[in-house]
Amino acid sequence: MSKVIISSHQDFEPYLGKELGVSDYLQITQEQINLFADATLDHQWIHVDEKRAQTESPYKATIAHGYLTVSLLPVLWAQIVEVQNTKLLVNYGIEKLKFNQAVTVNSEVRVRATLVSAVNLRGITKAEIGVTMEIKDSNKPAFQGSVVFLYHFN
Repeated sequence: MSKVIISSHQDFEPYLGKELGVSDYLQITQEQINLFADATLDHQWIHVDEKRAQTESPYKATIAHGYLTVSLLPVLWAQIVEVQNTKLLVNYGIEKLKFNQAVTVNSEVRVRATLVSAVNLRGITKAEIGVTMEIKDSNKPAFQGSVVFLYHFN
């Protein structure tokens, strides 16, 4: 599926209630997990202690931080939609996010995105995007929810 190009508020309208697309898969490495642990000061053993995780974790491997998976949304979203003609983009919020399944190290994830709504707020587009992070070879997603962006078009 080709990338959707959005250049104005009106460009969102044909996609209301429709799937916008699916990103490529991205592998979650132990290095990413460790760097995220350093950045957030969350060094819980289930994320960073590979040997202990192999023996004590129900997953038999380390797992990515839930917020690490959420933090991948901007890069995966950019593979689905290219929003042009903006002077400013604001990450406005996350709605009803639910973690459904842990993402084990070396898993591959991707995002499936649907346009829930696009509202014109005095020249600023408030776009709510339904997101599901899928895990390759798994029937259960890592998470589901909605992200809200504010697009200030030129």
